[in-house]
Amino acid sequence: MLPNFKRSDSEPPKVNPGFTAATPLPPVPSPAPVPSAAASRPMGLNRPAERTAPSVIGTDLTISGNLVTKGEVQIDGEVQGDIQGTYVVIGEKARITGSVVAEEVVVRGHVMGSVRGRRVMLQASSHVEGDIFHHALAIEQGAFFEGKSRRSADPTGDPQPAKQDAPSSLAGAPLGAAHAPLL
Repeated sequence: MLPNFKRSDSEPPKVNPGFTAATPLPPVPSPAPVPSAAASRPMGLNRPAERTAPSVIGTDLTISGNLVTKGEVQIDGEVQGDIQGTYVVIGEKARITGSVVAEEVVVRGHVMGSVRGRRVMLQASSHVEGDIFHHALAIEQGAFFEGKSRRSADPTGDPQPAKQDAPSSLAGAPLGAAHAPLL
């Protein structure tokens, strides 16, 4: 049990003999302002003020299945499934096999699958193998990206079915059949 440090009412307060009521106290410097997390966020990524603490998937955790959140999630472990959220951070040691859909996505780790977000940032340590659908995209020098980048007015919406190309008259023709022989 913790000791009771509360002073009893009958005990007089202890006063430092070097200080009197006329002795002014030295001014206390105000602490330096601490930059907010939003101020240090890349690409002006802002989160609502009423948000809760982020969910964290630790390095020792593996999730097999989809992950859905209405808030922020930081993934440092492994996820084998799709991720959907408002603000998603893929940590440096994270490995994602599946799609990521969020308003804002920051990738520092490994993603094998598509990324859909209004704002997407691939940081220098990122490794993305898949298509990125975005409204704004930033790729730092050193980032690895293998896939297509598509700008979209609503990248987090349902994926559009792929357009069917018009059948070609050369479909099924052997390679080189489209060229006339050289004389």
